[in-house]
Amino acid sequence: MPKLKTHKGTAKRVRVTKSGKVLRRNAATHHKLAHQTARAKRAKTADSSVNGSAKQTIRRALGL
Repeated sequence: MPKLKTHKGTAKRVRVTKSGKVLRRNAATHHKLAHQTARAKRAKTADSSVNGSAKQTIRRALGL
């Protein structure tokens, strides 16, 4: 069985922790920020975890 290639687009957008969690960045953090509260903007600086079948799909794309 040959080695699987890493999906580079996915690798640039997510990271996997040592415990196996898949983390991603939050959307809506680049422009049109004036209508968002400061609290909402701060909350989006933290990474979000990916759950369910999407997590399995991402891990497969990364070759894990």
